[in-house]
Amino acid sequence: MKKALVTGITGQDGSYLAEFLLKKGYEVHGITRRTSTPNYDRIKTIVDQITLHPGDLLDQHSITSVIKDIQPDEVYNLAAQSFVPISWQQPVLTGEFTALGVTRVLEAIRLAYPKARLYQASSSEMFGKVRETPQNEHTPFYPRSPYGVAKVYGHWITVNYRESYNMYAVSGILFNHESPRRGLEFVSRRVSRGVARIKLGLDKKLTLGNLEAKRDWGFAPDYVEAMYLMMQPDKPEDYVVGTGVTRSVQDLVKTAFDVVDLDWEKYVELDKQLLRPAEVDVLVANPAKANRKLAWKPRTSFTDMIRIMVEADLELEKHGQDH
Repeated sequence: MKKALVTGITGQDGSYLAEFLLKKGYEVHGITRRTSTPNYDRIKTIVDQITLHPGDLLDQHSITSVIKDIQPDEVYNLAAQSFVPISWQQPVLTGEFTALGVTRVLEAIRLAYPKARLYQASSSEMFGKVRETPQNEHTPFYPRSPYGVAKVYGHWITVNYRESYNMYAVSGILFNHESPRRGLEFVSRRVSRGVARIKLGLDKKLTLGNLEAKRDWGFAPDYVEAMYLMMQPDKPEDYVVGTGVTRSVQDLVKTAFDVVDLDWEKYVELDKQLLRPAEVDVLVANPAKANRKLAWKPRTSFTDMIRIMVEADLELEKHGQDH
């Protein structure tokens, strides 16, 4: 039985990945930070099938100890400060988690169990002010937020350890991927929850920032499969993962309101406070390498994904649950 260790296991991607690996017959371990009120909501259905270990990406010793104890076949580093707007308010903390945290995981593997394979969660935000469209594995990075800058560091330090120490370390450059487990602060979930609350008569308006921003949106459960597939070949390589289709925030909004048969223009208000200091205008993936080498393709359409999210939020709001 293969063993996998997942940092960020209580997050959107970590919870879906843990479920995926359990179905593959893995023994699944996760690292969770000690907090006064632990939030296991996304993993509640599998918490008795996995083993959780206290640890923190800010603490080298805790990560090294966990890797030494488990000796995992695969390590998936999904933990980060991952909300872009917060990275302007907390740029130093974002750097500690999202940049140096990757170095601590790599160093822990190198010291405690160098046979482990590492997946590093890179991000399309590294492309930022894009140099070419669509973006592939060779597109130069031009990050436009402290988060994007930190992710670039995490990406290159992964490449550096792979080449310096002959470690099996890969980076998945994942474009936006959403689900009902997305945090409420993210625009996709802000929209799906807002639409649900308006439909149920709980709210009258939905406030949003830049409706013109364009993204390549996919479904998170499809994307965790790509993470797994990257870890299986003999040779470690980096991959861009996305749908290859770009849509605006306005497209997302209209699609979500269509699910409940409402006219979005009657409910949406713009709030300049939600605009970023430096915007990333258009991101769109060229996932040809992942299609070709991993036989990976997204399975869930944009429309189906938005419908799934709106319907899930309708259920949550009906029952008064706060997520």
